[in-house]
Amino acid sequence: MKYIAYPFNETKRLSFYLATEEFLARNFPAEEYFFMWQVNPTVIFGRNQLIENEVNMKYVRDNNIEFYRRKSGGGCVYADFSNIMFSFITPNFNKDFVFTTYLNKVAKILQDLGLNAEVSGRNDILVDGLKVSGNAFYQVNSRSIVHGTMLYNTDLSVMVKAITPDNEKLISKGVDSVRKRVTNVKEHLDISIEDFKSFIRDNICDQEVILSEEDIRGIEKIEESYLKEDFIYGKNPNYTIKKKKKTEAGIIEISLELKNNIVKRIEMLGDYFLVGDEDEFLNNFKNVEFTKEAFNKVLETININNYIYNLSAVDFLQILF
Repeated sequence: MKYIAYPFNETKRLSFYLATEEFLARNFPAEEYFFMWQVNPTVIFGRNQLIENEVNMKYVRDNNIEFYRRKSGGGCVYADFSNIMFSFITPNFNKDFVFTTYLNKVAKILQDLGLNAEVSGRNDILVDGLKVSGNAFYQVNSRSIVHGTMLYNTDLSVMVKAITPDNEKLISKGVDSVRKRVTNVKEHLDISIEDFKSFIRDNICDQEVILSEEDIRGIEKIEESYLKEDFIYGKNPNYTIKKKKKTEAGIIEISLELKNNIVKRIEMLGDYFLVGDEDEFLNNFKNVEFTKEAFNKVLETININNYIYNLSAVDFLQILF
């Protein structure tokens, strides 16, 4: 198998490495290729997932965590620089054979390092019964691509906060739950991350191919498709959320229809007293990003008491966020 190496040492966006897989599948000879990569804190979700169901967008944005959609299915994954990503490209088109071959190969390497590793289910690798690697599969140009994680020393608390909806109790339980199901290689093996990567590479590949500058330009061209908002958010249909709370102004229920986290429709119900034009008030929030910061900016430009008696901007934000 041939190892794919880059002509640079810098860390790229996750989308660049996904584009590398696709570039190899589309342009390189029908052989087997493997490469490893690492990224800065990033969330990656599956082809058919809704972002809002999988990602704590407020936490992600507040902590400068990047997020991308991949073209394979499967679940949402968090990666940081202590999580090694694997990519395997093969001309074999039999999904079960490809998955089985690749996963068993990786598990065998972990076993050779002295770890109690095994393949579990359709796409996981376990060490001492705990998940250390999850993998996904898709096909391009009659080639099969398997890519996956290898948790070396990832911060599991950040992982849970990034890929869990924004609920403190759920996050707390999620951290405890993940720690019971997931483990890092570093907890079982006294080896540096670079030595670990070298061992894997030496035991999977017997040749190296260094990508050319022309290859890099081709990869960057494909990467553009991963960076389009239509691709990142395109699977997200309009959906409605409802928020309800008792305030000094009365019981207020707010319904919002969102598209890509942008407000497309907003309505209010409740036993509050109107003192102004409700539609005029609510129209201020249409086409506004559904975040506390964006709504607060709108509220700074209007006087909410000119529309709803005894409702403060603070209470309005608390209903929603």
